[in-house]
Amino acid sequence: MLHTNDLHSHFEEASRIARYIAQTKDAVDADRLIVVDCGDFLDRARMETEGTKAAVNVALLERIGYDAVAFGNNEGLSYTLDELNGIFHETSVPIVCANMTMKETGAQPRWMVPTLKLVKSGIRLGFIGATAAYESYYKLLGWNVADPFEIVSREVERLRPEVDVLIVLSHLGLRFDERLAEGNPGIDLILGGHTHHLLEVPLTVGRTAICAAGKFGAYVGHLELEIGADGKLGKITGGSKATEDWLQDAGIDDLVGEFRELAKRDMNRQIALLQEPLDRRYDRESPLPTLLAGAVRRLTGAELGLVNAGQFLEGLPAGPVTEETIHAICPSPINPCAIKLDGKTIVRSLEESLLSEFQEMEIRGFGFRGKELGSLCVDGLAITADLAQAPYRKVKSVYVNGVPLDPERLYTVGTLDMFSFGVGYLGLKEGRDVRYFLPDFIRDLLSKALNEEDSVADCRMPRWRYE
Repeated sequence: MLHTNDLHSHFEEASRIARYIAQTKDAVDADRLIVVDCGDFLDRARMETEGTKAAVNVALLERIGYDAVAFGNNEGLSYTLDELNGIFHETSVPIVCANMTMKETGAQPRWMVPTLKLVKSGIRLGFIGATAAYESYYKLLGWNVADPFEIVSREVERLRPEVDVLIVLSHLGLRFDERLAEGNPGIDLILGGHTHHLLEVPLTVGRTAICAAGKFGAYVGHLELEIGADGKLGKITGGSKATEDWLQDAGIDDLVGEFRELAKRDMNRQIALLQEPLDRRYDRESPLPTLLAGAVRRLTGAELGLVNAGQFLEGLPAGPVTEETIHAICPSPINPCAIKLDGKTIVRSLEESLLSEFQEMEIRGFGFRGKELGSLCVDGLAITADLAQAPYRKVKSVYVNGVPLDPERLYTVGTLDMFSFGVGYLGLKEGRDVRYFLPDFIRDLLSKALNEEDSVADCRMPRWRYE
């Protein structure tokens, strides 16, 4: 059994894996080989995915010849249900997930199945798929997402008598996989992902083996399932193999290259024309992230907007701006959100924003595809700061829409969903009454704002004054 997880549109690494899988298929009887993926095989940060509406990723799954693929949050949260219907409507690869149904009908889309049964060399194999339950997000996108533990436990009880080997394709994370194994001794094998954990050899919990192959195609899982004469599973051996030194598959590279050209043509559409450049700095206020802060504030109806400069990899020069340009400088699949935050926590976040350890902080995951966190850029605020003062004593005054900030008052803040997960400026995690705004990404808001003459002029006006 070969397994992958969390490829995130890393096509070069996927090409190496494809070549390895092809070689394995040449060496092993087809009736003795299973190839599966545990979700997050696509990522809209990659231009080929963005510009082809994930057609390149589906083509890759089909060319490699996966037997089953779990539904990851990068699939489920990156696209609307209508868009997913378009992506998967003709795929021959089963998308397996037991804890997702459409809110409108209570059924699953026709391209998704809760479980899958395969027969290989006379052995009956059962697969149960489960994905992380981001309930607040999925509701906004037209999904109902059930507790994966309850659903998997129910499916284990139903499916166990019908199969010889029972496998869970999990996009839940290692801690949840361990909980599943502890609570469901009927599971033989859990193949996992989501938390990007690497298990170089199987982890055994009770009688269940747990395996995972890291992230981004740096490893591929290779397992051997020993089946006794009675058709029962004996031991599971193998683990994860590093792909770094493997050769790429020329056919896969050509396939991705063809989709890359299609994406470039599709994303060459001009969306704005700038008379002057919009700069971006990571270490202090600059126009481009300030423009986004204003766009987020207006969309969410908040009193003030807070965004981090690190959402942008660079600024925009004067001249035409294309969809490809916006995607290149803002690849993160980040959504706006609104929170309620008290004044003293807002000031603490602003103070953190002036410190290099926050400005230069590297963030991994949570939708963020930038390099460093960057300082906070704002809208609706006027701030005076003395940079010569000690940390957390630099902010001298803060006005909210012309009125002095009240440390005890709750303010409605338009910001970014990644902060609600507790990364970066940790005070923003303390926000109450979180409301997410889907399906638009922040780059969609930016594209709209670039065509608002007043907004572009306003973003050049300073919100921070440094003494």
